[in-house]
Amino acid sequence: MRKTQWALRLLLLLGLALGIAAIDTITDLEIAVGVFQIVVVLIAVRILPARAVAGVSFICMVLTILSYRLTRFGDSEAGQINVLISLAAIAGTTYLALRLSAAIETVHKTRAHLAHIARVNMLGELAASIAHEVNQPLAAVANSSGACLRWMATEPPNLPKARLAVERIIADTHRASEIITRLRGMARHQAPTKQWLNVADTVNTALRLLAGELNEQGITLRVHIQEGLPPMLVDEVQIQQVILNLAMNGIEAMRQVDADDRILEFHAELESGQQLLFSVSDQGKGLSGNDHERAFDAFYSTKPDGMGMGLAISRSIIEAHDGRIWVSSNPQSGATFHFTLPAVTRESDD
Repeated sequence: MRKTQWALRLLLLLGLALGIAAIDTITDLEIAVGVFQIVVVLIAVRILPARAVAGVSFICMVLTILSYRLTRFGDSEAGQINVLISLAAIAGTTYLALRLSAAIETVHKTRAHLAHIARVNMLGELAASIAHEVNQPLAAVANSSGACLRWMATEPPNLPKARLAVERIIADTHRASEIITRLRGMARHQAPTKQWLNVADTVNTALRLLAGELNEQGITLRVHIQEGLPPMLVDEVQIQQVILNLAMNGIEAMRQVDADDRILEFHAELESGQQLLFSVSDQGKGLSGNDHERAFDAFYSTKPDGMGMGLAISRSIIEAHDGRIWVSSNPQSGATFHFTLPAVTRESDD
C-alpha cells in the first residue's frame, strides 16, 4: 500500500514538472519559468524519501535544459543565463531542503530519546507500584501451588480440584509474563510505531501500573470511559507514557491533601465526533496563573526535585499525534489536564 502511494505521488510530481517544462518551452527565453521547478522539489521533500527527492531534482534539471533546447523564441544569451539561474535555484533548493529535512529528523530522534529517558525515569519512580503489580500474580501462583499439593496429597487424590489449581497457576503465570513484557516494552528504546488500539484497553493497561502507588497514597481512582469509542491510531508506549505522567502528576499534587479528598479521575470520551478527549483530574492544591502558562515548558517544574521534562515531553508526544494538550483549574480545588487525539477511522487512514 505504501509503495503504491509513493508511486502515485511520484507520478503527480512528474506531471507537475512536465507541466512547468511545457509552459517554459512555449514562452520566451527571457522568462525563467524553469525556476518554478523548485516548487516540485519542495513538495517532494515533504512526501518522499531523500533518495527519491534527489531523483526528482535531477529530472527537474533535465526538463529545464530540454525546455531551453526546444524553445524557439527569445534571446539565446538571455535564455542561457535563465537556464543557469533555474538550475542553480533547483540545486540550491534541493540541498537546503534535504538539510532541513535531515535536521527535522534529528530533532524527532532526539525527542524520542528524551521520551525514552523520561519513561525509564518514570518507571523508576513507579518501582513500588510495579512490584505490587507483579507480586499479585506471583502470590496467586504460590497459593494455587499449595492448593494443588494438598489436593494431590488426599487419598485418593482429587484430580479435578488439582487440575483447576494448575489452570489457575498457568493463568497467573501468563498474567505475570504480560506485565513483564509490558514493562520491557516501555523501557525499550525503539522507534515510534502507530497501530490501531482500543481506547479502554490502552488506558486500563497503563493505569494498572499505578495500583500500588494509589493504594499506598490512599487515593481513589475513578475511570470513566465512554462506551463505543472508535479505535485510535497511536504509538501505544508513548500514549501510555502520557497517561502515566499526567496521573502521577495528579498523585503528587494530592500528597498533602486530606485522605478523604484524594480522588483521581480519568475520563475518555468522543468530542464532536471528530476527536477523542482524555482528561485527568486531581483534588490537589491546583496551579497558579504562571503555572498554567508555563506548565508544558521544558525544565519548568513546581516540584522541588522535579526535572521539568514530563509535561514537555507529553506535549511533544501529543502534538506528534496531531493532538492538543492543556491544563485547567477545577472549580473547587485541583487541576485537570486534557489532551485530544484524532478520531480517525480505518477507512480514512487507508
